Amino acid sequence: WRPHGTQLHRTGLKASVSMSTTTDTRPNDLEAWLAQERDVRARMDAGVGPGVARPEQVAGKTGLQVMQGLLAGELPYAHMAKTLDFMMIEVGPGLAIFQGTPAVQHLNPLGTVHGGWFASVLDSALGCAVHTMMPPGRGYTTADLSVKLVKAITPKVQRVRAIAKVL
Repeated sequence: WRPHGTQLHRTGLKASVSMSTTTDTRPNDLEAWLAQERDVRARMDAGVGPGVARPEQVAGKTGLQVMQGLLAGELPYAHMAKTLDFMMIEVGPGLAIFQGTPAVQHLNPLGTVHGGWFASVLDSALGCAVHTMMPPGRGYTTADLSVKLVKAITPKVQRVRAIAKVL
């Protein structure tokens, strides 16, 4: 099971992402994923919470510094991540890893996780990976997003992880 996607930005950068689920991993991997999620959630919950960064909070910062600030809880993270129950887990130059918890509120009428949930997690991971490459004062927007799903999942899957890399 490997949903994947590509994203092209007006910046001219191209990124790629793949997803894996806890059913694709060994039990120790799941434990590590959950431990990393607890650590990140604790930092973010102790930080400024969801919201929109003020211009003075991001002035002079590179995209990587902004993403690191989000992960550290120093800058607000997107409300949508809380609503859809996913979060950034790791960030580095040209890299962003997001993790989500598929749940009943994410189901389509047929009982599987809605494709829009996948697209949101994928787009967020891809966008943040691209943002890590931005110089101070520069932004990005998704100009094209393509998602290919090869198998549906249900909330029985404990976690889904999207790993995005700038190509």
